[in-house]
Amino acid sequence: MPAIVLIGAQWGDEGKGKVTDLLGERVEYVVRYQGGNNAGHTVILPDGRRFALHLMPSGVLTPGCTPVIGNGVVIDPKVLLGEIDSLTERGIPCERLMISADAHLIMPHHRAMDRVVERYLGSARIGTTGRGIGPAYGDKVARVGIRVQDLLDPGILRQKLELVLREKNQVLVKVYNRKAIDVGAVTEEYLSYAQRLRPYITDTRLELARALERGATVLLEGAQATLLDVDHGTYPFVTSSNPTAGGACVGSGIPPTRITGVIGVIKAYTTRVGSGPFPTEQFDAIGEHLRKVGMEYGTTTGRERRCGWFDAVVARHAVRVNGITDLVVTKLDVLSGLEKVPICVAYEVDGERVDELPMTQTAFHHARPVYEEHDGWWEDITKCRTVQELPDNARRYVERIEELSGSRVSVIGVGPGREENVLLHPLPP
Repeated sequence: MPAIVLIGAQWGDEGKGKVTDLLGERVEYVVRYQGGNNAGHTVILPDGRRFALHLMPSGVLTPGCTPVIGNGVVIDPKVLLGEIDSLTERGIPCERLMISADAHLIMPHHRAMDRVVERYLGSARIGTTGRGIGPAYGDKVARVGIRVQDLLDPGILRQKLELVLREKNQVLVKVYNRKAIDVGAVTEEYLSYAQRLRPYITDTRLELARALERGATVLLEGAQATLLDVDHGTYPFVTSSNPTAGGACVGSGIPPTRITGVIGVIKAYTTRVGSGPFPTEQFDAIGEHLRKVGMEYGTTTGRERRCGWFDAVVARHAVRVNGITDLVVTKLDVLSGLEKVPICVAYEVDGERVDELPMTQTAFHHARPVYEEHDGWWEDITKCRTVQELPDNARRYVERIEELSGSRVSVIGVGPGREENVLLHPLPP
């Protein structure tokens, strides 16, 4: 009956999809529990095929696994259907997909509001993807959201659209000088999606409860990561949901007493996309080197990721907030060939050393990294499969990450491929 949570322990893009793939056939259900198509997982199969997944849980790539989109996700149906079609064309079956009837839909007015508000903010913008995720969550909390189940009742769908567009069109037209959105056209468009999505829509809470009762293993897969959590991240430069382990229960309907392990994925260095504080960011040749060698470009947006050294303060925060039981350190191979590989062990804020994440937004913006330098290594580590095969300096570097983070490192990623890992401890379950 194990339910395992898989989360990113930095600002996202740590390689969670690869870990899902690594768990493989031991997992019978993979549940996406929050976020929308503003995030993505890249998974490389043994035959070399590369898949970029956005809304679809990465378990779809594992034969016999059931992918589940939970109630905590916001869904753009056009994007989801495009992803289903693309996977099917490439020989990946999607008929096992389950979609929660309670998941909320991203509507045209959400995308319109996302773009105009971000443009209006100018230099104060958050750095959203413009895909409507934030406004969709806003409507959910305001109780004017439209859910997947509403696609099954044309009358309710139109009624809810008329109600919400009465306000949204006023804002779009009178505040932002944009064209009003037509209720009839949107209703017709979304009812066309309903016909194709109907077979997948179900009570996923009930299905998952039954799966756990019969002893199935369920993996709860977050999008984005800890420092982008709306409550526990670098607010306001965050996403609009809870990618942390606590959000897994809310976004799936699985109670916390069912969670038996939390796997945190963390890069051997640090990246983030969008605006906001990033104490270890490198603006010089080192940052460019990490970006190029690590191929640090967004799976969903293609945007360049900001790159910097490993931040142990962030790692400690992630371990504590999520209750991480196992760390997976990815992309250690990207650091090969560097003479020095510093680790940020603390911050300096207004002349004082701070060992934990600053309490206030102001203090975090003023934080300057306190580095501990480590000698680099020159060897190609992509063929290493045991910890003994790693260069001494690489091994010491990972050991120091483990010590500073406060959670054991169970897997080290030494390349992008499925098999390019060093296993130190078996992952749960």
